[in-house]
Amino acid sequence: MQGSANLNIMIKAARSAGRSLAKDFREVENLQVSMKGPGDFVSKADLAAEEILKEELLGARANYGWMAEESDEIDGEDPTRRWIVDPLDGTTNFLHGMPHWAVSIALEHKGEIVASVVYDPAKDEMFFAEKGQGAWMNDQRLRVSGRNRMIESVFATGVPFAGGKYLPATLKDLANLMPQCAGVRRWGAAALDLAYVAAGRYDGYWERGLNIWDIAGGVLLVREAGGFVEPIRDGQNLLESGQLIAANPEIFDQFAKALRESE
Repeated sequence: MQGSANLNIMIKAARSAGRSLAKDFREVENLQVSMKGPGDFVSKADLAAEEILKEELLGARANYGWMAEESDEIDGEDPTRRWIVDPLDGTTNFLHGMPHWAVSIALEHKGEIVASVVYDPAKDEMFFAEKGQGAWMNDQRLRVSGRNRMIESVFATGVPFAGGKYLPATLKDLANLMPQCAGVRRWGAAALDLAYVAAGRYDGYWERGLNIWDIAGGVLLVREAGGFVEPIRDGQNLLESGQLIAANPEIFDQFAKALRESE
């Protein structure tokens, strides 16, 4: 796919940040056995990746706004556009030496995501999409799965850690859903979960308590791959609520019904 200038800027920035994180990831794997508490090291890796993204994205489009996990929001001279960035989605995986984490970048225009990139450096998988142009992984066009039976479907979610406020609701979700499906996975990286729905690897995904930068890069991927994405609770703003359901069109209504019974 021949992407726009903005998409090419996003892909280049994601690769640059990914290279930095991959280098640090090799070090954090060693830290696991050589010293206690590598959390500070991971924080530095996260911040370094964000600085790379900020330099490349705002360097190319200085008038755009900026929202990211590790830094203050910036209002751009162009109030209609902003970058929404998660420099390291899957921090806990990174911290424990597990190669399942990603760089996530979304471009918002007038409140709508119009371009997105989710890059998995460990597997060199670049997921990207632009509104109306489809979703892609490297040079492969993406399409959500075609499964239409819950009992054959595999879903993904995130389970709140340390007794988070959404743990009771998530346990109810699992109790409602698991008897009806082929399995549930919890891999700890929301952007990649959404990218995997777009790629047909998962049939659906849901989660509560997310931040806008966790999901902004993945929502467009699912929609451009032919999937549906909605807030769990009707009437909520999808990005601001931090609660969403994503699935292929064949299974979406059954999947959503099982989850909304937990509300």
